[in-house]
Amino acid sequence: MNKAGIEIERKYIIEQPSAAELERMAEHTVSRIEQIYLDSPMGETLRVRRREWQGRIEYIETKKIRIDKMSSTEIERELSFEEYSSLAERRAEGTRPIYKTRHTFLYCGQLFEIDLYPEWSRTAIMETELNSRDTEVAFPPFIRIIREVTGEREYSNAAMSRHFPGEDTVHRLS
Repeated sequence: MNKAGIEIERKYIIEQPSAAELERMAEHTVSRIEQIYLDSPMGETLRVRRREWQGRIEYIETKKIRIDKMSSTEIERELSFEEYSSLAERRAEGTRPIYKTRHTFLYCGQLFEIDLYPEWSRTAIMETELNSRDTEVAFPPFIRIIREVTGEREYSNAAMSRHFPGEDTVHRLS
């Protein structure tokens, strides 16, 4: 399976919401994710992902080509376990795997993804995918935004695989 498209999203650092609040959301799912970044040409990001959710495991290769700070072209293809393992061995020098727990849900017709990282105990990263650049974001009432980080490279998972920002730094900037 190959899938390609334009992804328009906004990204926020938020206070970690409670699991109970997340579980009440429509179409809530939880995924355990491992992401490994591979060498890629300038202007592109290449990664492989292992995602465990709803009793199954999937392996995906993703190439992202940044269009601007809010959007990118994303090309994905499903991998076998053997392909994933082979590619994962080619991890880009100076990077480490990113591990996270992702909560995905719908609110007011918008898809939200909240990533919880083991490096942070108080904060998380939330993304919402938009149909267009000017779509207004309707935030769930229990979400406490620290600040928007759309387009801030240091909060991309690719950058965090090289240097994970300290949680105290996140709070000082708010």
